[in-house]
Amino acid sequence: MATPTASTPSPATGKQTPDATVKWQHRHVIDSSKLSYTDVQEILNTAKTFADILSRPVKKVPTLRGKVIVNMFYENSTRTRTSFELAGRYLSADISNFSIATSSVKKGESIIDTAETLAAMGVDAVVIRHSSSGICQQLANHFGNRLGIINAGDGWHDHPTQGLLDLYSILEKRSCIKGKKIVIVGDITHSRVARSNIAILNLFGADVHVAAPSTLLPVDIEQLGCKAHTQIEPALEGADIVMCLRLQLERQKAGLIPSLSEYNKFYTINKERLQRHCKPDTIIMHPGPMNRGVEIASDVADDKSTSLITNQVTSGVAIRMALLYLVLSTPVERGQ
Repeated sequence: MATPTASTPSPATGKQTPDATVKWQHRHVIDSSKLSYTDVQEILNTAKTFADILSRPVKKVPTLRGKVIVNMFYENSTRTRTSFELAGRYLSADISNFSIATSSVKKGESIIDTAETLAAMGVDAVVIRHSSSGICQQLANHFGNRLGIINAGDGWHDHPTQGLLDLYSILEKRSCIKGKKIVIVGDITHSRVARSNIAILNLFGADVHVAAPSTLLPVDIEQLGCKAHTQIEPALEGADIVMCLRLQLERQKAGLIPSLSEYNKFYTINKERLQRHCKPDTIIMHPGPMNRGVEIASDVADDKSTSLITNQVTSGVAIRMALLYLVLSTPVERGQ
């Protein structure tokens, strides 16, 4: 990507910035493991600018005025979809929320054909959540630079913006995570959040551990760059940060855990476990939605002195504003 000229808009104001230099070179954000350290730093720095906007009485800026973004969520979502919608609106983009229930998808239309239809209408970027791993990459391969694709979660594969907002939230509290022990606890096998975090945290030199019952722990998980545990105690020992994952209750019906009470007994993050094994200033995180009393105790989740759960939600808007800005700042190949 060529170095922008004096016509490059400032992310926060939309005004011209004579000496601005945008290093970002990606039309799509699909896979956390494909992001470089420089990429992530660019996202974090841009998000910091937008975080300041969120604290203003009037939050809208003209940065993406005239851009059109469609949210295509083939799976239910509250936090991610609303966060992307608000991010786009705060940047003055035009937002359309694609309704699967009333779309031609119900008539058998493929996701490629649906996206092609949207592209023909002049859409600039599509945010996609889908149950099939790899669908976002398939779309990116198909469209090239014609249409920006942002992965809002694809199957068990990846959820880049969650990993990015988790890192951003941590760095707001800790200036550096190099060498810090970060423990991810829960259903690792079916978690795109775990995979995203492992990839991104490793870029910044964290000592990443995962803990889960053996039935919820992939046998090859350590190849991603973490240490795996089937017992919670050694995983938590000396932990600086503990990240809980939602236990998907449908897994209980599949027989992957004996019962919720059994999981609670051995894996729930509660005050007693934290005090016995973790550092005194350990940070607690959860991407939501939470099953209180299952993966995390309420008194832990609600403890504002250690819990970053609310911060994660706020960080999500700033991170998604940053990504929409960066993706829509790349060259577009119309009609190709």
